[in-house]
Amino acid sequence: MDSTANTTVTIIYYNEDCIELQHVVKSYPKSEAGRVIIPHEFKEGKSIVAVCLGEIVILNKVGDRVISVEIDE
Repeated sequence: MDSTANTTVTIIYYNEDCIELQHVVKSYPKSEAGRVIIPHEFKEGKSIVAVCLGEIVILNKVGDRVISVEIDE
């Protein structure tokens, strides 16, 4: 595997000063062991809940209403 290739991930997190669940899509490199390397600068002030492979679509978060989505079957 090319060590310079980045992996796209969706990171779900809370900011330390707010309880609202946030998410962001980023591309980061992987370590030799295969773990995504998230920079310390991004982690600062955040509590990471999950790191998901690829770009995901979050339909609702805690307290949100479910949004209407058309799904192709």
